[in-house]
Amino acid sequence: MTQRNPNLIGITSAIGASALFSVNDTVIKFLSGNYALHQVVLLRSLIALAVITLVLLPLTGGFGQLRTKRMPIHILRGAFVVFANMAFFMGLAAMPIADATAVFFVSPLLITGFSVIFLHEQVGARRWAAVAIGLLGVIIIIRPGGDSFQPAAFLPLISAVAYAGLHIMTRKLGSTDSAVSMAFYIQLIFVIVSAIFGLIFGAGAFADASSVSIEFLTRAWGNLSLADAKFFAILGLASAFGGWLISRAYSICEAGLAAPFEYFAMVLSIGFGWVVFGEWPDTWAWVGIALILGSGLYMGWREALQGRPISSRRPKRR
Repeated sequence: MTQRNPNLIGITSAIGASALFSVNDTVIKFLSGNYALHQVVLLRSLIALAVITLVLLPLTGGFGQLRTKRMPIHILRGAFVVFANMAFFMGLAAMPIADATAVFFVSPLLITGFSVIFLHEQVGARRWAAVAIGLLGVIIIIRPGGDSFQPAAFLPLISAVAYAGLHIMTRKLGSTDSAVSMAFYIQLIFVIVSAIFGLIFGAGAFADASSVSIEFLTRAWGNLSLADAKFFAILGLASAFGGWLISRAYSICEAGLAAPFEYFAMVLSIGFGWVVFGEWPDTWAWVGIALILGSGLYMGWREALQGRPISSRRPKRR
Protein backbone atom coordinates (compact mmCIF):
# COMPACT_ATOMS: atom_id res chain seq x y z
CA MET A 1 0.00 0.00 0.00
CA THR A 2 2.76 2.43 0.90
CA GLN A 3 4.36 1.89 -2.47
CA ARG A 4 1.23 3.17 -4.18
CA ASN A 5 0.94 6.37 -2.17
CA PRO A 6 3.64 8.26 -4.10
CA ASN A 7 1.94 7.28 -7.35
CA LEU A 8 -1.44 8.48 -6.11
CA ILE A 9 0.00 11.79 -4.91
CA GLY A 10 1.83 12.25 -8.20
CA ILE A 11 -1.28 11.54 -10.27
CA THR A 12 -3.43 13.89 -8.18
CA SER A 13 -0.79 16.60 -8.50
CA ALA A 14 -0.65 16.15 -12.28
CA ILE A 15 -4.45 16.49 -12.57
CA GLY A 16 -4.50 19.62 -10.38
CA ALA A 17 -1.66 21.18 -12.35
CA SER A 18 -3.45 20.44 -15.62
CA ALA A 19 -6.56 22.27 -14.45
CA LEU A 20 -4.54 25.32 -13.41
CA PHE A 21 -2.56 25.35 -16.65
CA SER A 22 -5.82 25.23 -18.63
CA VAL A 23 -6.98 28.35 -16.80
CA ASN A 24 -3.57 29.92 -17.49
CA ASP A 25 -3.78 29.15 -21.24
CA THR A 26 -7.31 30.50 -21.54
CA VAL A 27 -6.47 33.77 -19.82
CA ILE A 28 -3.30 34.28 -21.89
CA LYS A 29 -5.23 33.72 -25.13
CA PHE A 30 -7.85 36.19 -23.87
CA LEU A 31 -5.15 38.82 -23.20
CA SER A 32 -3.14 38.16 -26.37
CA GLY A 33 -4.94 40.81 -28.40
CA ASN A 34 -3.97 43.72 -26.12
CA TYR A 35 -0.61 42.90 -24.54
CA ALA A 36 2.78 41.61 -25.64
CA LEU A 37 3.67 38.02 -24.76
CA HIS A 38 6.75 38.99 -22.75
CA GLN A 39 4.71 41.59 -20.82
CA VAL A 40 2.08 39.00 -19.90
CA VAL A 41 4.72 36.46 -18.86
CA LEU A 42 6.72 39.00 -16.83
CA LEU A 43 3.71 40.18 -14.81
CA ARG A 44 2.46 36.63 -14.36
CA SER A 45 5.85 35.39 -13.15
CA LEU A 46 6.39 38.30 -10.75
CA ILE A 47 3.08 37.48 -9.09
CA ALA A 48 3.84 33.76 -9.09
CA LEU A 49 7.29 34.36 -7.60
CA ALA A 50 5.71 36.40 -4.81
CA VAL A 51 3.18 33.62 -4.09
CA ILE A 52 5.90 30.97 -3.97
CA THR A 53 8.15 33.11 -1.75
CA LEU A 54 5.46 34.29 0.68
CA VAL A 55 3.14 31.27 0.76
CA LEU A 56 4.53 28.01 -0.61
CA LEU A 57 8.08 28.18 0.72
CA PRO A 58 7.06 28.92 4.35
CA LEU A 59 4.40 26.19 4.23
CA THR A 60 6.58 23.47 2.73
CA GLY A 61 9.80 23.65 4.72
CA GLY A 62 11.21 27.15 4.55
CA PHE A 63 13.76 29.03 2.49
CA GLY A 64 16.45 26.43 3.11
CA GLN A 65 14.92 24.45 0.25
CA LEU A 66 16.40 26.96 -2.20
CA ARG A 67 19.92 25.76 -1.43
CA THR A 68 21.03 23.49 -4.24
CA LYS A 69 24.16 21.92 -5.64
CA ARG A 70 22.52 21.46 -9.03
CA MET A 71 21.99 25.02 -10.19
CA PRO A 72 23.17 24.30 -13.78
CA ILE A 73 20.35 21.77 -14.15
CA HIS A 74 17.86 24.30 -12.73
CA ILE A 75 19.03 26.87 -15.28
CA LEU A 76 18.85 24.38 -18.16
CA ARG A 77 15.41 23.23 -17.00
CA GLY A 78 14.31 26.85 -16.81
CA ALA A 79 15.50 27.48 -20.35
CA PHE A 80 13.48 24.51 -21.57
CA VAL A 81 10.28 25.63 -19.85
CA VAL A 82 10.64 29.23 -21.02
CA PHE A 83 11.11 28.06 -24.60
CA ALA A 84 8.20 25.63 -24.29
CA ASN A 85 5.88 28.29 -22.92
CA MET A 86 6.83 30.99 -25.41
CA ALA A 87 6.37 28.65 -28.37
CA PHE A 88 3.04 27.37 -27.10
CA PHE A 89 1.62 30.81 -26.31
CA MET A 90 2.64 32.12 -29.73
CA GLY A 91 0.78 29.21 -31.30
CA LEU A 92 -2.16 29.73 -28.97
CA ALA A 93 -2.60 33.32 -30.17
CA ALA A 94 -3.23 32.07 -33.73
CA MET A 95 -4.99 28.72 -33.17
CA PRO A 96 -8.16 27.46 -31.49
CA ILE A 97 -7.25 26.59 -27.92
CA ALA A 98 -8.42 22.96 -28.26
CA ASP A 99 -6.30 22.37 -31.38
CA ALA A 100 -3.20 23.95 -29.85
CA THR A 101 -3.62 21.97 -26.64
CA ALA A 102 -4.15 18.73 -28.53
CA VAL A 103 -0.96 19.20 -30.55
CA PHE A 104 0.93 20.13 -27.40
CA PHE A 105 -0.29 17.00 -25.67
CA VAL A 106 1.94 14.84 -27.77
CA SER A 107 4.41 15.78 -25.00
CA PRO A 108 3.39 12.94 -22.64
CA LEU A 109 4.00 10.57 -25.53
CA LEU A 110 7.42 12.11 -26.07
CA ILE A 111 8.09 11.85 -22.34
CA THR A 112 7.54 8.11 -22.63
CA GLY A 113 10.18 7.92 -25.37
CA PHE A 114 12.60 10.19 -23.55
CA SER A 115 12.16 8.20 -20.33
CA VAL A 116 13.62 5.18 -22.15
CA ILE A 117 16.59 7.12 -23.52
CA PHE A 118 17.50 9.25 -20.49
CA LEU A 119 15.99 7.47 -17.46
CA HIS A 120 16.40 3.87 -18.65
CA GLU A 121 12.74 3.10 -17.93
CA GLN A 122 11.21 0.10 -19.69
CA VAL A 123 8.54 0.61 -22.35
CA GLY A 124 6.95 -2.30 -24.19
CA ALA A 125 5.80 -2.66 -27.79
CA ARG A 126 2.19 -1.78 -26.96
CA ARG A 127 3.14 1.53 -25.43
CA TRP A 128 5.37 2.31 -28.41
CA ALA A 129 2.34 1.61 -30.62
CA ALA A 130 0.34 4.07 -28.51
CA VAL A 131 3.03 6.69 -29.08
CA ALA A 132 2.79 6.14 -32.84
CA ILE A 133 -1.01 6.47 -32.77
CA GLY A 134 -0.75 9.70 -30.79
CA LEU A 135 1.71 11.13 -33.31
CA LEU A 136 -0.72 10.23 -36.09
CA GLY A 137 -3.34 12.25 -34.22
CA VAL A 138 -1.02 15.26 -34.24
CA ILE A 139 -0.52 14.98 -38.00
CA ILE A 140 -4.29 14.86 -38.51
CA ILE A 141 -4.80 18.03 -36.48
CA ILE A 142 -1.94 19.95 -38.10
CA ARG A 143 -2.83 18.65 -41.59
CA PRO A 144 0.39 19.78 -43.32
CA GLY A 145 -0.29 20.61 -46.95
CA GLY A 146 -4.04 21.02 -46.38
CA ASP A 147 -6.06 24.16 -47.07
CA SER A 148 -6.49 24.84 -43.35
CA PHE A 149 -2.81 24.39 -42.50
CA GLN A 150 -0.99 27.27 -40.82
CA PRO A 151 2.70 27.33 -39.82
CA ALA A 152 1.72 28.37 -36.28
CA ALA A 153 0.45 24.81 -35.77
CA PHE A 154 4.06 23.64 -35.46
CA LEU A 155 4.67 25.91 -32.46
CA PRO A 156 2.75 23.74 -29.96
CA LEU A 157 4.61 20.72 -31.37
CA ILE A 158 7.98 22.43 -30.82
CA SER A 159 6.75 23.34 -27.34
CA ALA A 160 5.88 19.70 -26.67
CA VAL A 161 9.44 18.57 -27.42
CA ALA A 162 10.87 21.14 -25.00
CA TYR A 163 8.24 20.24 -22.39
CA ALA A 164 9.18 16.57 -22.58
CA GLY A 165 12.83 17.44 -22.01
CA LEU A 166 11.81 19.63 -19.07
CA HIS A 167 10.13 16.76 -17.25
CA ILE A 168 13.01 14.39 -17.78
CA MET A 169 15.18 16.95 -15.98
CA THR A 170 12.50 17.22 -13.29
CA ARG A 171 12.94 13.53 -12.61
CA LYS A 172 16.69 14.03 -12.36
CA LEU A 173 16.27 16.90 -9.89
CA GLY A 174 13.52 15.18 -7.92
CA SER A 175 15.98 12.95 -6.10
CA THR A 176 17.74 15.89 -4.44
CA ASP A 177 15.65 19.10 -4.77
CA SER A 178 12.11 19.90 -3.63
CA ALA A 179 9.17 20.67 -5.91
CA VAL A 180 8.79 24.17 -4.52
CA SER A 181 12.44 24.99 -5.17
CA MET A 182 12.05 23.85 -8.78
CA ALA A 183 8.95 26.04 -9.13
CA PHE A 184 10.82 29.01 -7.61
CA TYR A 185 13.75 28.82 -10.00
CA ILE A 186 11.43 28.37 -12.99
CA GLN A 187 9.59 31.59 -12.16
CA LEU A 188 12.83 33.44 -11.49
CA ILE A 189 14.15 32.47 -14.93
CA PHE A 190 10.83 33.51 -16.47
CA VAL A 191 11.22 36.96 -14.90
CA ILE A 192 14.79 37.37 -16.16
CA VAL A 193 14.09 36.18 -19.71
CA SER A 194 10.82 38.10 -20.15
CA ALA A 195 12.46 41.26 -18.81
CA ILE A 196 15.23 40.90 -21.42
CA PHE A 197 12.58 40.41 -24.12
CA GLY A 198 10.80 43.50 -22.81
CA LEU A 199 13.94 45.59 -23.15
CA ILE A 200 14.36 44.42 -26.74
CA PHE A 201 10.76 44.46 -27.98
CA GLY A 202 8.84 46.47 -25.38
CA ALA A 203 9.02 49.81 -27.22
CA GLY A 204 7.60 48.27 -30.39
CA ALA A 205 10.63 49.06 -32.57
CA PHE A 206 10.63 45.50 -33.94
CA ALA A 207 6.86 45.03 -34.12
CA ASP A 208 5.90 42.69 -36.95
CA ALA A 209 2.27 42.15 -37.92
CA SER A 210 3.01 39.53 -40.59
CA SER A 211 1.37 36.88 -38.41
CA VAL A 212 -0.67 36.80 -35.22
CA SER A 213 1.99 34.75 -33.44
CA ILE A 214 4.91 37.00 -34.37
CA GLU A 215 2.91 40.11 -33.53
CA PHE A 216 2.13 38.70 -30.08
CA LEU A 217 5.86 38.33 -29.44
CA THR A 218 7.12 41.61 -30.92
CA ARG A 219 4.41 44.19 -30.24
CA ALA A 220 4.96 47.09 -27.84
CA TRP A 221 3.84 46.80 -24.25
CA GLY A 222 0.20 47.74 -23.68
CA ASN A 223 -1.10 49.99 -20.93
CA LEU A 224 -2.32 47.79 -18.08
CA SER A 225 -5.99 48.46 -17.39
CA LEU A 226 -7.56 48.05 -13.98
CA ALA A 227 -10.15 45.71 -15.48
CA ASP A 228 -7.39 43.34 -16.63
CA ALA A 229 -5.51 43.37 -13.32
CA LYS A 230 -7.64 40.51 -11.98
CA PHE A 231 -6.68 38.37 -14.98
CA PHE A 232 -2.99 38.87 -14.28
CA ALA A 233 -3.61 37.92 -10.64
CA ILE A 234 -5.31 34.71 -11.82
CA LEU A 235 -2.35 34.01 -14.10
CA GLY A 236 0.13 34.44 -11.26
CA LEU A 237 -1.77 32.17 -8.88
CA ALA A 238 -2.36 29.49 -11.53
CA SER A 239 1.29 29.56 -12.59
CA ALA A 240 2.64 29.39 -9.03
CA PHE A 241 0.47 26.53 -7.80
CA GLY A 242 0.43 24.77 -11.16
CA GLY A 243 4.23 24.87 -11.39
CA TRP A 244 4.56 23.54 -7.87
CA LEU A 245 2.08 20.71 -8.47
CA ILE A 246 3.59 19.56 -11.75
CA SER A 247 7.11 19.62 -10.30
CA ARG A 248 5.80 17.61 -7.35
CA ALA A 249 4.12 15.10 -9.66
CA TYR A 250 7.22 14.33 -11.69
CA SER A 251 9.63 14.41 -8.78
CA ILE A 252 7.84 11.62 -6.85
CA CYS A 253 6.07 9.71 -9.61
CA GLU A 254 7.43 7.83 -12.60
CA ALA A 255 7.36 9.97 -15.74
CA GLY A 256 5.47 7.43 -17.85
CA LEU A 257 2.76 7.10 -15.18
CA ALA A 258 2.11 10.77 -14.40
CA ALA A 259 2.18 12.03 -17.98
CA PRO A 260 -1.15 10.60 -19.27
CA PHE A 261 -3.11 12.27 -16.46
CA GLU A 262 -2.18 15.67 -17.83
CA TYR A 263 -4.72 14.93 -20.59
CA PHE A 264 -7.39 16.24 -18.24
CA ALA A 265 -6.39 19.64 -19.61
CA MET A 266 -7.53 18.52 -23.06
CA VAL A 267 -11.12 18.20 -21.88
CA LEU A 268 -10.96 21.58 -20.15
CA SER A 269 -9.47 23.29 -23.20
CA ILE A 270 -12.40 22.16 -25.35
CA GLY A 271 -14.83 23.52 -22.77
CA PHE A 272 -12.99 26.82 -22.31
CA GLY A 273 -12.62 27.25 -26.06
CA TRP A 274 -16.35 26.83 -26.56
CA VAL A 275 -17.51 28.96 -23.62
CA VAL A 276 -14.95 31.79 -23.80
CA PHE A 277 -14.02 32.00 -27.49
CA GLY A 278 -16.91 30.28 -29.28
CA GLU A 279 -14.51 27.70 -30.77
CA TRP A 280 -15.49 24.11 -31.51
CA PRO A 281 -13.19 21.50 -33.08
CA ASP A 282 -14.06 20.35 -36.61
CA THR A 283 -14.46 16.69 -37.55
CA TRP A 284 -10.79 16.04 -38.34
CA ALA A 285 -9.70 17.83 -35.15
CA TRP A 286 -11.98 15.52 -33.16
CA VAL A 287 -10.36 12.51 -34.83
CA GLY A 288 -6.89 13.78 -33.93
CA ILE A 289 -7.93 14.62 -30.38
CA ALA A 290 -9.44 11.15 -29.95
CA LEU A 291 -6.24 9.45 -31.14
CA ILE A 292 -4.00 11.55 -28.89
CA LEU A 293 -6.26 11.24 -25.86
CA GLY A 294 -6.87 7.54 -26.41
CA SER A 295 -3.19 6.69 -26.79
CA GLY A 296 -2.28 8.63 -23.65
CA LEU A 297 -5.00 7.02 -21.55
CA TYR A 298 -4.01 3.59 -22.85
CA MET A 299 -0.44 4.11 -21.72
CA GLY A 300 -1.68 5.12 -18.28
CA TRP A 301 -3.87 2.03 -18.10
CA ARG A 302 -0.98 -0.23 -19.12
CA GLU A 303 1.22 1.28 -16.41
CA ALA A 304 -1.47 0.80 -13.77
CA LEU A 305 -2.10 -2.78 -14.95
CA GLN A 306 1.54 -3.71 -14.55
CA GLY A 307 1.55 -2.15 -11.09
CA ARG A 308 5.30 -1.73 -10.82
CA PRO A 309 6.53 0.34 -7.85
CA ILE A 310 8.42 3.46 -8.80
CA SER A 311 11.09 2.90 -6.17
CA SER A 312 12.68 0.10 -8.18
CA ARG A 313 12.91 2.24 -11.31
CA ARG A 314 14.08 5.60 -10.06
CA PRO A 315 17.06 7.04 -11.94
CA LYS A 316 20.33 6.57 -10.16
CA ARG A 317 21.99 9.60 -8.65
CA ARG A 318 25.01 10.77 -10.56
